[in-house]
Amino acid sequence: MKIENKKIKKTVIILGYQCNNNCQFCLNSNKRNLTNKTTKQIMREMALVKEGGCTYLELIGGEPTIRPDIVDLIKFAHQLNFKNVVMATNGRLFSYKKFAEKIIKAGLTDLIFSIHGHNSKLHDSLTRSKGSFRQMMQGIKNVRALGLKRLGTNTTIVKQNYRFLKKIGQLILKLGFRNSEFIFVDPTYGAAHDHFLKFVPKISKAAPYIHQCLDLGKNKTLHWDIRYVPLCYFTDYLNQISELQESITFHTQHLAPDYINLDVENSRKKIARIKTKRCNDCRLFDRCEGIWKEYFKYYGDKELNPVLDKFKLRAHT
Repeated sequence: MKIENKKIKKTVIILGYQCNNNCQFCLNSNKRNLTNKTTKQIMREMALVKEGGCTYLELIGGEPTIRPDIVDLIKFAHQLNFKNVVMATNGRLFSYKKFAEKIIKAGLTDLIFSIHGHNSKLHDSLTRSKGSFRQMMQGIKNVRALGLKRLGTNTTIVKQNYRFLKKIGQLILKLGFRNSEFIFVDPTYGAAHDHFLKFVPKISKAAPYIHQCLDLGKNKTLHWDIRYVPLCYFTDYLNQISELQESITFHTQHLAPDYINLDVENSRKKIARIKTKRCNDCRLFDRCEGIWKEYFKYYGDKELNPVLDKFKLRAHT
């Protein structure tokens, strides 16, 4: 008898777009003035998705922690008995120990810190918020002292930081994180769309630095992944590709103030990503999402390096 591996139903609720950082590359830079969801709206959404079988709930922003109702929202999610109550954060408010205590006690199970630089100079320059690195580091220290175990990081890869990815990875290792994701910047909208050439590196230039970073977590009991890159540059890292893992593990929906996406994994491929004629003979064609459409508009596809057989790659032109 064949046993089917059921995907985890995951819901990401975008609470609103306000933030206490002002990241240069922010995907939501044009949405700051949109009205946040109300407490009642969010609680209603939580109850509906739980009733629909969702077990993995992630709250993101903007910055979720600046909401005055955030502890109550976590408590409500805990009461609904989600297996995972996850938050992505810049970590600044966790530098206040009383806040960290309240939110962890309320039922937060997983916390993801956004780390965009290996030191205050780089991180703060990207967040455009002086002291944000110091506060984040203190926040990490606080939640560890309070016993929260399921911690992770994400890092957005832009022109300003890709050369420092190995150092960023070394910092993440030093801090003891086992789960980390490195995200090639999304230029579909927001700051990287409006100022593409300022923020979006060529994949051919960034890939060697990304490899160095991923190698720090390779062959270890770590879960370090890269997101939004063409697979032809990562043939030795296929077990570290976020989208490949995600397609096996999750069925994800996003509920935002300005949109609803009930099939994130498939809609991204249809709406924002592209594979060109150059990709047609690639052995990884069916597994790869290609490149951002906006990337193709500016840089074309000559960098793409189709995999013609298991070991041989076509030379760049």
